[in-house]
Amino acid sequence: MSNMDESVRFYTEVAGLKVKDRNAHANGLEVAFLGYGIENETEIEFIQGFKDHLPPEGKVHHIALAVVDIQAEWDRVKQLGVEFIDQEIATMPNGIRYFFFYGPDKEWIEFFQRV
Repeated sequence: MSNMDESVRFYTEVAGLKVKDRNAHANGLEVAFLGYGIENETEIEFIQGFKDHLPPEGKVHHIALAVVDIQAEWDRVKQLGVEFIDQEIATMPNGIRYFFFYGPDKEWIEFFQRV
């Protein structure tokens, strides 16, 4: 996102999404999670602060999917032989736990758990 406020406004006004969480993250990044207000729903994560030119995964940096048990999902995905981006489950300052792995076309996929 080049402008978090503008993107949040667009997706809330145009797509009817609601901001579920928004906060500062490491390395000067800002993140916002948007959804329709349903518990354990799939959410869209916006990130502001990446360089203007993104690496091969493209302009859409990644898709983030909410899970109920992050450790169980880590173990399950590992058993499937999926290629991980992260070497361990990470934790954001607000307690959200997450990890990234590659999809079949090297797109980035994030599983995260709210605590």
